Amino acid sequence: MEFSTVARIADIPAEDWDALFNDYPFTRHAFLHALETSGSVGGQSGWQPLHIVAYEGDNLVLAMPGYIKYHSYGEYVFDWSWADAYQRHGLEYYPKYVNAIPFTPATGPRIGCIDIDKAHPKLQAFIIGLLESRGLSGHHLLFPFEDQLSAWANAGWATRCGVQFHWHNDNFSDFDDFLATFSSRKRKNLKRERRRIDEQQLLCNTVRGDLASAEQWQRFFECYQVTYLKRSGHGGYLTKGFFEHIAATMGEHIVLMFAEHGGDMVASALCFKDQTKLYGRYWGCLAEFDQLHFELCYYRGIEYCIAEGLQYFDPGAQGEHKIQRGFTPIKTWSVHRLADAQFHAAVDDFCVREGEHNEDYLLAARELLPFRKEQ
Repeated sequence: MEFSTVARIADIPAEDWDALFNDYPFTRHAFLHALETSGSVGGQSGWQPLHIVAYEGDNLVLAMPGYIKYHSYGEYVFDWSWADAYQRHGLEYYPKYVNAIPFTPATGPRIGCIDIDKAHPKLQAFIIGLLESRGLSGHHLLFPFEDQLSAWANAGWATRCGVQFHWHNDNFSDFDDFLATFSSRKRKNLKRERRRIDEQQLLCNTVRGDLASAEQWQRFFECYQVTYLKRSGHGGYLTKGFFEHIAATMGEHIVLMFAEHGGDMVASALCFKDQTKLYGRYWGCLAEFDQLHFELCYYRGIEYCIAEGLQYFDPGAQGEHKIQRGFTPIKTWSVHRLADAQFHAAVDDFCVREGEHNEDYLLAARELLPFRKEQ
């Protein structure tokens, strides 16, 4: 098994890359290629692609999306305090090496491999060598599956626990069946939120990406851009070219939710999907309406999962307001290895203590779920 890196996903045939992954949308060649060709990564973005691959003869047997990072934006596993500590000690935290999906805090496969147990030791040794040869401060693997953690922890990586809020489909027949699991007061509150959509004369609809019109895609992008400008003073990380690319190549993996008022589209949410899960990703609005964000980003997604038989809905990072709407706190994971041994020991200790805090937080947060006690 011979390891190397590639700086462009286009240098790997799409069929070879995709054959190593399941249908998880964010490791698909088309998604990563859209990021690169649209300028959403590379250039001055601070995300420089450097993917790890391994071959046996002419056969690609391992693929791992990776990026050299010059900041910590767009990762959703926050290490700003680590960077500050480096700076206070006269050390450079950036660049660092990150195996992740840019701007996508969604748990999923981070390594495509025919025999991952066999590959792990060689992969880890290759990454350590990569840090040394490129002068990178450390390695960070973000949002892997939990069953991959022990292989990294046993090799000396620090394991870090985070918390998100996900919805689980307990074979519900419709949205009212889901609401029947709520306590009476919580159920009334949620119904009141949904009634506000009709009261404001909003019309909402859902369409698969490959069936959406060019005008609908254009209006979605306008919503996305306007909302970023309002929140941060700059446009979204993802360019118009990115959305044009995924619309053309990944439409069957995309679900768009729209809201209209007086015949004009005023808000939109974009989700990705695979065979079992819906992933809420991007939201934007051109005008503010009461409860509309919850309707498009949460309730419409739940309805879609029930109708399509999807088992899980990951609506995105953060947001304790999701708990009272039936999204259960769950653990997310990352692993980290810093090249400086003293800093690595400090980070390892921090991750242990943070994990203990998050265990307590998880238990407390679950007590706030809206379900009837017998549920």
